[in-house]
Amino acid sequence: MKLAIETLGCGEDLVMVHGWGMNSSVWHDFAEQLAGHYRVTLIDLPGHGHSSYSGASSLEAWAQACLDAAPENAVWLGWSLGAMVTIQATILMPQRVKGLLIMAGMPKFIQDENWPHAMALRTLNQFNEMLGGDMNRALERFLALQMLGSDLAVERLRSIKIRLRERPEPSLEALQEGLELLRQSDLREKLHLISCPTAWIYGERDTLAPAAASETLKQWLPDARTHTISRAAHTPFLSHPSETEGLLLSCLEAWHEC
Repeated sequence: MKLAIETLGCGEDLVMVHGWGMNSSVWHDFAEQLAGHYRVTLIDLPGHGHSSYSGASSLEAWAQACLDAAPENAVWLGWSLGAMVTIQATILMPQRVKGLLIMAGMPKFIQDENWPHAMALRTLNQFNEMLGGDMNRALERFLALQMLGSDLAVERLRSIKIRLRERPEPSLEALQEGLELLRQSDLREKLHLISCPTAWIYGERDTLAPAAASETLKQWLPDARTHTISRAAHTPFLSHPSETEGLLLSCLEAWHEC
């Protein structure tokens, strides 16, 4: 399964992986900012954007496809579902990942009695039901939920819709499989296999990946850096781009000094 990529800038390699139902155009402005410091590789997930879908039905397969498309030795930045794919890629081939930046991401996206700070299963089920009836409506509802509570939500939502339409619609099969990956995947007990430095960035108002999960992560990754962006929801790189960029660059600079 060959994935579509786009490369911006020059310097050390930074790989960026988008979330469910999106494509790499969602990163556009933010990636251009980072390309002033790094060579940025944007990857379209399977069945999203310009990447075709071959029916891959495991998180490992999605992660391996991203590894096949990525530079050999890079820092990886994953957002939402892309964060989970990025975590899995790091576990599969730790020698390929120099550092791990997780934005609005979780090792387990669905809450249970031992993991309360996560998405309710009913929320994910609602998206699945909407996909069966009206895919475009489901994606618009998901976009709105991601921006809920953020400053400039209406303005940002309008611009992101325009960006996303610049690429093909995602495959319905890929969308359904992506939701299934979010439903089933639980990487918590594998986090200890990650040896590279990690940083986890959350939005204070995020209901899909609640910031309260950040402290719980320390039991598996005691050295992880965690940050919460005030007034941001699930898309801090859209609602608070300057603050988010500053946090990322601060983490990267600290890792270079080690």
